[in-house]
Amino acid sequence: MAYDILLNFIEQVGYVALFLVLCLGLIGLPIPNETVVMTGGALAAAEVLSPIPAFVMTCLGICSAMTFGYSIGRFAGSRFAGWFKSRKHIGKFLIKSEELSDKYGGYAISISLCLPFLRHATPYVVGMNRMRFTRFILFAYPSAFVWTLAYFILGFMVSDQVEHLSKLINKYESWFMFLLAFAIVAFIAYRIYKAKSKKDSIERTM
Repeated sequence: MAYDILLNFIEQVGYVALFLVLCLGLIGLPIPNETVVMTGGALAAAEVLSPIPAFVMTCLGICSAMTFGYSIGRFAGSRFAGWFKSRKHIGKFLIKSEELSDKYGGYAISISLCLPFLRHATPYVVGMNRMRFTRFILFAYPSAFVWTLAYFILGFMVSDQVEHLSKLINKYESWFMFLLAFAIVAFIAYRIYKAKSKKDSIERTM
């Protein structure tokens, strides 16, 4: 159902829909970020959307949502902290985000992107903890770019299977991101090995 809502919204609004859904995901729109980004990739593969504008709008949507969360935490965190923590489900994620931030510092922002709900709570927490905006940008925006690119390419590759894959990812995202990172590292290592083998072969024939 959420997938159908997204497709209808994109049909009506176009590229801006990708930005708005991701940006407003902070307030609880019932469409997972992964679904939105992969749908952008799938529609680009189907030539319904142009790849570059679709990717740019999804990446900007993620960055804007993170920045909005940070800004709320930085400028109004003390006013909302008590209310948020009094709400059982919200308070649970804020506590986890605080633990993540205490343990990993700025890297908690990058890690939280791979964890549903924490990706919204952690920017708020680091903002409330008075992290400098330049430091926040340093961790948040490059991480958002990499995360968005990974899911956009995945959506481009799986195309019409986005809805089914999204359900699996939402359930096992931390494991999925680990496997994806492992696959990328293995691929890079393989390409380096092949390039080195080719170079050694050429040197032996000279």
